[in-house]
Amino acid sequence: MAFMTYLPTLTLFGVGSLNNLHTQRIPGKKALVVISNGKSTKTNGSLDKTLEELKTAEVESVVFDKVQANPTKVIVEEGAQIARENGCDFIVALGGGSCIDASKAIALLTSNEGDLWDYVATGSGGKKQAPNNPLPIIAIPTTAGTGSEADPAGVITNEKNEKLGVGDLRLFPAIAIIDPELMKSVPPKFTAYQGFDAFFHSAEGYIGKRANLMSDMVGETAMKNVGKYLERAVKDGSDMEAREHMAFASYLSGIEMVVGSTSSQHSLEHALSAYHQDIPHGAGLIMLSKAYFTYWINKHVCDERFVKMAQLIGMENASKAEDFIVALDKLMKACGVSDLKMSDYGVVPDEFEKMAENAIYTMPGQFAVGYTEMTKDDCVAIYKQAYV
Repeated sequence: MAFMTYLPTLTLFGVGSLNNLHTQRIPGKKALVVISNGKSTKTNGSLDKTLEELKTAEVESVVFDKVQANPTKVIVEEGAQIARENGCDFIVALGGGSCIDASKAIALLTSNEGDLWDYVATGSGGKKQAPNNPLPIIAIPTTAGTGSEADPAGVITNEKNEKLGVGDLRLFPAIAIIDPELMKSVPPKFTAYQGFDAFFHSAEGYIGKRANLMSDMVGETAMKNVGKYLERAVKDGSDMEAREHMAFASYLSGIEMVVGSTSSQHSLEHALSAYHQDIPHGAGLIMLSKAYFTYWINKHVCDERFVKMAQLIGMENASKAEDFIVALDKLMKACGVSDLKMSDYGVVPDEFEKMAENAIYTMPGQFAVGYTEMTKDDCVAIYKQAYV
């Protein structure tokens, strides 16, 4: 039942909440506004609106627009250099989880010397505590999936194909603006990828041995919202009720990672997309999910929790653990993502050994969440079962 709660972020939630940014206590005078290398924030008006809000608050800004999906250490280093050169004293992260994750790493590296990996606690990281406080962060998510606006870590990939968390309690955003209106232009397939990412954050924690009273409350609510509203959001992006509930589910799943934990499914996906950067994180999780959760169902370590999850996503008469896979597959089909194939992204079975080794080496903490030990051979078997 034990848990630790520390959620220092001021959160503004709801349609139109970005309009209130200028009324908040802004944590600096010059912002590095971090966006993706795509066009969405520029074409849908969210960047202009954010810059207008900052200007109204008498804040200067510099835009850094090079963050890609699955952000890399090289891009983070470039962002930190630009922040230093321009005298930026806080970060505004405007975009999906990749932008917010990259912003956290940029915030840490801007105010601390050395290599970013000096401050990474696993894999080949230097396991050092950053001596100086990171720059403050304002997180403005434009997708509903990662919940990065609610946690103190960002996932970055280095040149060794290590996709790892850069974490520090000082990296909780100072302010999070969760405005579902910014999410209505997200295309259907990415809405689905992101929604399942939010779901798996909570599902993984729910079947792990770090589950507790707080994580159960948060996770169950998140999964119930995904089960009820994700299909609607995928089929009609302008359905603001569905967008609001999915933004709420994403936010809660970010909190779940603070009061609970993700598990080795995330480790397996990080290794997958570390070698194939064009795989969206949520898509990778979807491709692995049925094989991964079937592995744990066959262990019979928490059958009643799988039954509960099936009920949460719409299978009210679920009575056995295997029903969860049926309910999960039904939701995937409804959202149009049941036919994703690793082979479409260039993945080949010969890679599974090195991916399994990578997953275990880089993210051992997620493996420790399981009720029983998961070996390298188990990981390879899951990759094989998930592969098409």
